[in-house]
Formats: sequence, structure tokens, C-alpha cells
Amino acid sequence: MDVLFGSIDVRELLSTSDFDESSPLSVPDLRLLIDRLQIRSLHIKEKVRDYVISHHKDFSEIFSHCSNLSSKTEGISTDVSNVLSLISDHPIDVEIRETAAEISSKTRELKEKKELLVVVQTIVNLVERLKLVKEDLKNGRLIEAAESMRGLKKALLIRDDEDDDSGVSEKGEPFVFGLLRKEWKDCFVEVQELLVRAMDEAVKFEHGNGGRVRVKFRFSVGGLKEVQFRTVLTAMEVIGVIDYGLAKVADLIVKFVVIPTVSNGSRFDFVEELDQETMEKDEAILGLVSSSGSQVDIPSIYSNIIQVIKFAYNILCLKNDQWMRCFGRLSWQRISELIIAHFLSKAVPDDASKLSEFQKIIELTSEFENKLEDMKIISASDDKDRRLSEYAQNIEVHFASRKKIEILAKARNLLLQCDFSLPPGETRKSDPFKADGSKEDLSEQVVQLLFLSERCIISKAGAHLMKSVHQTLRDVCLSSARVSIEFYHAARDTLLLYEAIIPIKLEKQLNSINQIAIIVHNDCLFLSQEILGLAFEYRSDFPSCLKDQAVFLDMAPRFHQMAEEVLRRQIQLISFNLKELQRLIQILVENLSSLFDSLNSIHERVKLQEDVTHIPVDELIPSLSKLRKLADLLDMPLKSITNASESGELFRCGYTSSEVENFVKAVYTDSPLRKECLWRIQSANW
Repeated sequence: MDVLFGSIDVRELLSTSDFDESSPLSVPDLRLLIDRLQIRSLHIKEKVRDYVISHHKDFSEIFSHCSNLSSKTEGISTDVSNVLSLISDHPIDVEIRETAAEISSKTRELKEKKELLVVVQTIVNLVERLKLVKEDLKNGRLIEAAESMRGLKKALLIRDDEDDDSGVSEKGEPFVFGLLRKEWKDCFVEVQELLVRAMDEAVKFEHGNGGRVRVKFRFSVGGLKEVQFRTVLTAMEVIGVIDYGLAKVADLIVKFVVIPTVSNGSRFDFVEELDQETMEKDEAILGLVSSSGSQVDIPSIYSNIIQVIKFAYNILCLKNDQWMRCFGRLSWQRISELIIAHFLSKAVPDDASKLSEFQKIIELTSEFENKLEDMKIISASDDKDRRLSEYAQNIEVHFASRKKIEILAKARNLLLQCDFSLPPGETRKSDPFKADGSKEDLSEQVVQLLFLSERCIISKAGAHLMKSVHQTLRDVCLSSARVSIEFYHAARDTLLLYEAIIPIKLEKQLNSINQIAIIVHNDCLFLSQEILGLAFEYRSDFPSCLKDQAVFLDMAPRFHQMAEEVLRRQIQLISFNLKELQRLIQILVENLSSLFDSLNSIHERVKLQEDVTHIPVDELIPSLSKLRKLADLLDMPLKSITNASESGELFRCGYTSSEVENFVKAVYTDSPLRKECLWRIQSANW
């Protein structure tokens, strides 16, 4: 049959294979092609007939099988028709559906009843376990009661942070579970109170004779006899209240044992009493022996504290590492703070040269904390617990911090106590420099400005403040990196104290025409000039870590601006007062003019009556022309005043050269024009 599926190549049917496929065939070619296709078709038909004849048996089996399948299909169709007719006459599908629904409902009810039965069994079990806890408490089985409470806590899904005591059930759960939770919490409070009473009975702090700590290993509490101290601690750990149970003990140990030890250097006597029948430890006593009068030093304090911690580890915590860590969390921070406050902070040297002597204390402190780690009061893996070593290692910082506080306190007191007044006997015209160039006794207050060719008088506070800054910066150059940074900030803060204190302290004086304002202006100008020179003077000697960080230039403009603000305010006040004075003089002149006119008219009448020679008013009142000229001077510019002085006009009005100079200095600010005017007035030949 392959011939049926083979492809026919047209080229084979043509007379030649060389032809253009894109061009149409000729008529002869088409006829030839048709003839050959007919021959090929006949050949194919013959092949098919031969194939069918050769496979006649196979085809017969296929047709027979198809006939059987057809007959079976008709039988199935008949059966289906019969079933459908039967169903249509009797609706059994409805009955089946109802039966299935009933079975599903009964199954659901059975499942719910089983679940309800499980819930009831669970509730009964929880109630029985709660009753068992109370029975264990009555019979002194504290550990068993604690373990039952822990199991019930998980069963009732009680969270550690749950503080609600109302017993409200969670959404979607039976109300009885809320009641069971409330019952558990009431039982928990009962167990906790019993254990706390047991701790109070086991550990007692007795006063008198220096005081002592008594620890009983067997005792009676709440109707229970022969309660073991270890049992109480174990039960507390099981229910998770070991912190609560040891908190009071740790607090009293610090209050009645550690504080007297640190404050007075108390020593201890340790005594263990045995039960004569069982020869077991019945109780242990730690007695405090006062040692007032003896010198208390760090080695002895460390030794005494070690004894206290040993007592806590061996007796209070019964050598249990977990309990001791809990005791340490409750007490170590306060103990370390007491040691730092009473000893380590006071051992910080006052002189940088003595810092090396503190190395012995650092070694003792490290050994002390290593022993504490062995007794588990502090954790070896937590560096935060090594508070004492950290403080001792940072001795340079503490030294620098103390010195910084001292420097700032001294500067603050200096600024608050200084009165900012001019030195006694100092006047505006007086020169603090003698003829030979040497300074008088006021040398510390008379300073030469660094970047201006002028001298000025400053306050004692300003002079001493700058001396303190220079001394601090010299210490920076000689100190280690950590100390130098603190000293550098101390120098900056010292200068900033002036800016913070003086404007508030002298607010009243700065808002009035006052000599104090002059001193403050000079202080600010002096400080701004000195600050500009600090970096040039000390930077090369600073430690390498500070050379790039040290900055002073940012403060100089602030003090310069402060000086300008004080000067501007004084100029405003003087200008306002001069304008007021000018206004008053003008009013006075106007009033005097009317008075003089009246007097002149009276004088004229008298002269006519008595035939007296006329005398001008200016001659009668010599100062009148001088007063009138003063009113004109207040409105005149400097050039006009200079011309009036050189022309002799002011001299004719009664003014002297010194009076004109003082007037110009008081009214006009310093400028080249004012200097020229003063020089021309002095040069004029009056």
C-alpha cells in the first residue's frame, strides 16, 4: 500500500525534466500528463484490489466484530430504557437523597457530641488538676503544686503578659474556660503568697549589734512543717516567680549589708548551726561587725563585698547558678553604683601626672569582677555587667570630665561675681600707661588687641576667663587624646559661658548709658581677637587626633557681633538722649527769648524814663549767646563746626577749644573726619 501514499513527481510524467516551473505547460505536455496519470490510476486500483484480496480474512474479522458491537449497543440501549422507565414510575432518587441527608445530619450530631464530650472531659480534668494543686499546697508538696500550675498555664493558654483577672473567655470558646483561667489566677496568687511568706520566714534581717542576716534551711509556714528552703526556691523557679521572690531579699541585702560595708567598711562573721539529731545545716548567720575608725580603702571593700557575694551564692542561692544570676540582675547594678560613687569616683586623681598610679586600682577591679563571674553574679558573656572595669578603664575620661566641671564652675562663679566696673580712679582721660611705657597696677585689665593697634580696658572676668582658656589649651597640648578632647570642649564652653551669662546678668545696664556697657564691649572685642589667635598659637602642639577637629574661628564672629550690638545699642541711647537734650535746649531758648524780649522792653521803658544808656541783652546775660550757639551746634555738621572754630566765631560766643573738642567727641563717632576736625581745632590759635 505504499504506492497509495507515495508522492507523484510531475517531472517523471513529462517527456523532459528541464522545464520552467513558473511558465505554463504546453498542450502536448498536458495531454501526455493526462494519459500518464490515467495509467498511474489504473495501476493504483489494481494494487488496491490485490491488497484487499490478500487480506480478505482480516477484513472479514473486522466487519464481524463491528457487527457484534452494534448488536450489543442495541441491547444496552434497551436496558437503559427499561431502567429509566422504572425510575420514572418510582422516584427512588428522592428517597436516596433524603436518606443521605439524614445520615449526614446524624453523623454531624455524633461528631459534635464527641467533641462536647472531649471538652467536658478536658474541663473535668482541669478542675481535678486545680483541686490537686490545692491539696499539694495543704500537704506541703510545693514543687508538685508548682509543676501542676505550670502545666495548667499551658493547658489554659494563659500568656505571661495577661493581666486581666475578670475571667472573660476568648472569642469562640466556652465561657467555662474564662472561669477556669480566673480560678487558676486565684490559685497562682495563693501559691505565690505562700512562697513569699516562706521566703520571709527563711531569710530574716535582724537589727542591733551591727545587724545580721539569718537564713533557715528548714522552717514552718502557713501550717506547713519542715519546709525546705531549697524546695521554696525550686517551686518559685518552676512557676516563674523567682525574680519576685528574690527581689526583696536582694533589696535588703543591699540596704542592710552592702551599704554599711561600703559606707563604714563593716566586716562579717559567718556562723553555721547544725541540727544535733541529723547533723545537717539548720541555719546560717552572717553578722555585721562595725569597724568605724579604721581606714576604708578599695582592696578592703572588694574583700568585704566578696564575702557578701559568697554568702549569697552559698547560702541564699544554694550554689545554683541560675538563681545567682537572678540575684545578680536584681542587685549588681546598685552595688556597682555604690562602689563607683563611694570609691572609684573619689579615687580619680586631680593631677594628670598621677593617672599612672590608678593602674593598681584597675587591676584590683578586674580581679574583683573575675571572682564575681566565678560566683555567677555577673555574666562572663555580657560586657555590660563589668561596670566597674569599664569605669576604671575610662579613668582618663573621668579625670578630664571632673577637670572640665571644675573649669566651668570656676568660670561661672567668676562671671557671676564680677561687678564689671571701671577700676578705682580710672577716668575717661586717664592713661593706664606711664610715660616710660610700663603699665600701672591695672595691667591685667589693660590689654593690647591682637589684630588692632589699640589698647582697651577690660573686666577682671574677661581677663581671668581668657587666662583660664589659655591654661586649658596648654593642658590640651600636654594630655592624651581622650583627655585633650574633653579639655578642648572645656575651653570652648568657658568662652560660651560669657555669651550665655553676661547679656542676662547685665541686661539692665546694657539697656542704659552705662560704663559697664563699655567694659562689656571691650570684653567682647578682646575675646573675639584672642579667639582668632588661638588656633595659630596652639594647633601645631595639639594631639594629632585633635588637629583636624579643633575649631575656634566659628566663635570669633559671635563675640564680635555681640560687641557691635552693645556699641550700636549705646549709640542709639546716646543719640536719643542728645535729641531729647536738643529738644529741651530749643524749648529753653524759645522760652528765654520771650523772657529776654520782655526784659528788653522793660529795660527800654526804664531807660527812656531815666535817660539811661542802652545796654544790649547779650551784655546783660553773657552766657546767652553761648547757649544760643549750642542749639546751632547740635544741628551743624563737622565741617561747619571746624570752620566756625577757625574763624573765631565760637571763641566770640564764649567757647574754649577744650569745650569744642569735648562736644565733638561726645556727639560724633570716631572717624577720619572727626580726627581731622579735632586736629584743626587744637591747631587753631584761640
